[in-house]
Amino acid sequence: MSEEKKQEATTEETVDTTAPEATEAAKATDASTDAPATDAKEGKAEGDRPSRGPRGGGRGGDRNNRRNPRRPRRGGRNERPRQEFEQKIVSIRRVTRVMAGGRRFSFSVSMVIGDKKGRVGVGVGKAGDTQLAIEKAARNAKKNMITVPMNKDSHIPHDVHTKYASSEVMIMPAPGRGLVAGSSVRTVLELAGVKDVTAKIFSRSKNKLNNAKAAVEALKQLKG
Repeated sequence: MSEEKKQEATTEETVDTTAPEATEAAKATDASTDAPATDAKEGKAEGDRPSRGPRGGGRGGDRNNRRNPRRPRRGGRNERPRQEFEQKIVSIRRVTRVMAGGRRFSFSVSMVIGDKKGRVGVGVGKAGDTQLAIEKAARNAKKNMITVPMNKDSHIPHDVHTKYASSEVMIMPAPGRGLVAGSSVRTVLELAGVKDVTAKIFSRSKNKLNNAKAAVEALKQLKG
């Protein structure tokens, strides 16, 4: 029995002495096997992160970077060509005619056009549609266009006084005062490009078309 106990003690001592080495070897093998997995996880975590846009998170940046193909760019808009004449509507009237079947409506448009370089005209257009009446008035004003004699400073040479229908207008040069006029006479002088002038309406007429035509008749009397 003593020999068997000695053999058991020796076997236990050998196991105890080899146990730390076995555990260290097992730890080393576990570390070697776990290292590539952690590296792979770290690589995946670092390399596969979605790149953020300039304004924030991944999805938000992608949305900001996407552009609507239907919406044109601000810088790429084509500018409208500048028209030769500027136009202003003096008055719009709705005219009613009583017929056997009822009332019929039409529109009468009075317009002044000019290039602010000495050319100006007044026209009238009548039609059942407002847009069509405006186009007719513009064509009529171009037919009745006149050229105003002015010097290099856009000043008229002398005073003029005229009467058209019930409107009576007087236009006088006034250096340094600017454009002093009212009603549709101011519109005619402004689109004609006349500067430093004073206009006076002597009549009590409120008809803007007659006042504009009276101003045009006064400008016709100028002699350069």
